[in-house]
Amino acid sequence: MWYCLLRNNLSLPILLCLFLFTGCYNNQKKGESPEAVDLSQLKEKGEITAVTLYSSTSYFLYRMEPMGYEYDLIKDFANSQGLKLKIVVAENVTRLIDMLQAGEADVVAYPIPINNRLKSEVLFCGREELSNQVLVQRIERNGKLITNVTELIGKDIYVTPGSQYHERLENLDIELGGGIHIHDIGRDTVTTEDLIEMVSEGDIPYTISDDKIARLNKTYYWNIDVSLEISFQQRSSWVVRKSSPALAEAIDTWASDKVSEPIHKAAAKRYFELSKKILEISMPEIKNGNISPYDPLFKKYAGTLDWDWEILASLAYQESHFTPIIVSWAGAQGLMGIMPRTALTLGVTLDDLSDPEISIKTGVEVLRRFRKGFDNIPDSMELIKFTLASYNAGIGHIQDAQRLAEKYGKNPAVWEDNTAEFILLKREPEYYNDPVVKYGYLRGTETFNYVREVLGRADYYKQQLSLLTQ
Repeated sequence: MWYCLLRNNLSLPILLCLFLFTGCYNNQKKGESPEAVDLSQLKEKGEITAVTLYSSTSYFLYRMEPMGYEYDLIKDFANSQGLKLKIVVAENVTRLIDMLQAGEADVVAYPIPINNRLKSEVLFCGREELSNQVLVQRIERNGKLITNVTELIGKDIYVTPGSQYHERLENLDIELGGGIHIHDIGRDTVTTEDLIEMVSEGDIPYTISDDKIARLNKTYYWNIDVSLEISFQQRSSWVVRKSSPALAEAIDTWASDKVSEPIHKAAAKRYFELSKKILEISMPEIKNGNISPYDPLFKKYAGTLDWDWEILASLAYQESHFTPIIVSWAGAQGLMGIMPRTALTLGVTLDDLSDPEISIKTGVEVLRRFRKGFDNIPDSMELIKFTLASYNAGIGHIQDAQRLAEKYGKNPAVWEDNTAEFILLKREPEYYNDPVVKYGYLRGTETFNYVREVLGRADYYKQQLSLLTQ
């Protein structure tokens, strides 16, 4: 705008408008939204808007239900004030503050590092967290773990180029007098979580991660150690605008109140302690020609989908190991791993889900509804793959991947090497922030493996049952 006005001859009316505009802008204090909004105004409106980031630790949609450590906490605060919660998502940390100051959100529900510069612009509030960077290493049988940073000399450590982890390693290398072998992963789409998985699988020996990300990933990979801190602790908390002191005080009171302590402990346990590793997946023994005690029910309801009943049995094994009363870390319940909100939408109570027949019948209805979202897929096996993927991740994520596939020249009606490729990429900011994506971050490796494992086990069931009848 400034460039266009200066480039052309400015008339007096334009100059006057420009002067007035500049005057209005200067009267607005830095760090305040155009219209001051505090707790009283939010209560009048009945709603609070929180801005956060998509990530495995802050906010994501799992089976289309909102989850995340920061989400659980801000949801509890909103409830404590009798407010509805609206979540908006920023593309990066810088945009979090920009959106707050522009009045697009009332609170940043994401840990912002506390520093003097920001203290002059925003109010830090809520639970103060301490974080640092840690070494991620594989736990080997009879193997010795690195327990001191001096032992990093001579070790190969892999990080993403230009990251905070690379910077910290370079500084640590200088502090130790050199000798750390720092390797940049060249691929643009490799994230810290990918590197942690590579450590778990033995593809690389070490990487560096934020402790929160590391702790969460340890709930997926039991064979990693994340106990060695390699950086100073950084304090962080949520922030609100300078013009919202009452909101900041309410968040502080909520965070320090003993009443809110259980939600903090429950959220920490849910995301950073409870195992998210899928139950040990194996090819179970088929006894007396039976896959499970529920074979008659699988056969009864598979016809609703026109599927082989072994696929339905394999899905149930994947979800529960045929245990009717199991509950996952995310709250999925029963033989078929039904999410509570999904069950209630279908008129099924949580108690009902412990009944194997009700669980199977409900699971089949969920599958049937998901399948309707892919009417444009003509191949029956491809349709099964897309339906299974939706059952695991939620149909929104799968449709996101289809839109990405189409954008990048792949076939959105084919799973392997096409849509599945973008399911895997939906954990990368470049892809989950893409304009065609509506449902954000997804830990896509779980969904990718889910489809393969369910169908692979179903084929195993068919082969074994066939051998028994020969």
